[in-house]
Amino acid sequence: MSAAAHDTLERLAEVIASRRGGDPDKSYVARLFHKGTDAILKKIGEEATETVMAAKDGDPQKIVYEVADLWFHSMIALAQFGLSPADVLAELERREGLSGLEEFAARRAQQREQGESR
Repeated sequence: MSAAAHDTLERLAEVIASRRGGDPDKSYVARLFHKGTDAILKKIGEEATETVMAAKDGDPQKIVYEVADLWFHSMIALAQFGLSPADVLAELERREGLSGLEEFAARRAQQREQGESR
């Protein structure tokens, strides 16, 4: 990812964080935070569905628009849980070079180990 793209995500995360305690009547983001986690997650579900529908339509401009909405609302969820885009980027970097099948197998093994230790 380019430094400019990383900076864009960080700037957006800062704006989202600054809206957290804001007036819900003056800020859409403040309103979502005010409504709580369930409202934020519902919005992510809506945006994910709209992303799928745009992809099914095959319209590149629509896909980009809907993915931008999905990323934005996902960033609100990250902030809700005290996380940032840097946390997601670190996870993606950790996975870099692993095959998807290897990553899936490792996660399943970890879940089995956690289940056995309970």
